[in-house]
Amino acid sequence: MTSKELLYIEDALGHENFMKSCAQKASSQLTDATLSTYMGELVQKHNEIFNKFLNLL
Repeated sequence: MTSKELLYIEDALGHENFMKSCAQKASSQLTDATLSTYMGELVQKHNEIFNKFLNLL
């Protein structure tokens, strides 16, 4: 794997981690149960994507 590809994966990992933390924060602050559940699903989805990128290494 080239250094450019490694930088791309590192960047993607950072973005997914940021999206996951934003979704977690939103989920905990929402009062609407349906929206909170949806945000929880987004947390899981971003965690799955994060793990897929991590497995590339």
